[in-house]
Amino acid sequence: MGPFDDRDIVSGHVPGGTNTSHTIAIGHLTSLLSAVPKASGLADYEMAAVEHNVLGRATTEGRRRTFRYLRELYLLDPNRIMFRAMRDLWDEDEKAQPLLAGLSAMARDSVFRASASGLLAFDEGALVTAEMLTGLVEAAFPHAYNEGTAAKIGRNTASSWTQTGHLHGRASKTRRQVEPRPAALAFALLLGHLQGARGPSLYDTQWTAFFDADVREIEAMAGVAGQRGYIELRSGGGIVEIGFRHLLRPMEDLANE
Repeated sequence: MGPFDDRDIVSGHVPGGTNTSHTIAIGHLTSLLSAVPKASGLADYEMAAVEHNVLGRATTEGRRRTFRYLRELYLLDPNRIMFRAMRDLWDEDEKAQPLLAGLSAMARDSVFRASASGLLAFDEGALVTAEMLTGLVEAAFPHAYNEGTAAKIGRNTASSWTQTGHLHGRASKTRRQVEPRPAALAFALLLGHLQGARGPSLYDTQWTAFFDADVREIEAMAGVAGQRGYIELRSGGGIVEIGFRHLLRPMEDLANE
C-alpha cells in the first residue's frame, strides 16, 4: 500500500466506534480546531484539550476522555492524510464544517456508517426516532450489542446526525436535507479516491451519498470545487478526470507549512 490509501477508513464490516458511547462531538472539534493553529501536531491538540482545557471540561479525566473520542473520530494528526485533508478544507467554509466532520466520522466509526444508508434514504420531513436508528445498526451488526448499548447507540447516532444537519429537532426529530458545499464535496471525493474510485465513479459513492444531491448536482458542485482549487477537474468528450494535487501533496511538505 502506498502513502495515500484507505488505511484510515475503518472497515464497515466490524462493529464498533465512538457512537457506541458518545456522539461525534462536532462542537468540541470546532472549539479545538479554532484554538490550535493549522500547522500544529497531535501533541499540540492534546495539550490544548487536556492542559489548557479549551473544551471546557470539568475534570482532567473528562478532558482526556473527550480528547480520546475526538482522536478516534478525527485522528488530529497532520501525518494522517485524512485529517490533514479535512484540516486543509476546514477554514474554507464555516457552513461546510459539520459536513466535513460528519464525513470523517463516517469514515472512522462503523456504527455511525451503518446508520447512514437508512437515514439518508428517508424523505425530507420524515420522522426519525432513536429506535429506528438502533434498528439500522442492529441490522448491520446483528447480536453485536446488548439492549442497553443498542438503545444508547440509537440516541447517540440521532444526536450525531442532528449535528451534521441531517436531522432537526430535540425530542422529536425529522429528516432535513443538507446543503452540499464545495469544500465538503472535495473531501468526499477524496475519500472515494482513497478507496480506489476514479473518474465519474467518484460522483456515486457512499461518501457523496452523504449529501442530499443527485449526480448532476454533485457534478456541478465538483466544478465549483475545481474552480476554488480544492481539486483538479478535467472533463470533456465523455471523460472525467479528478485529481487531488494539493490534498495529496507529499507529507514532507508539512515541514514547509
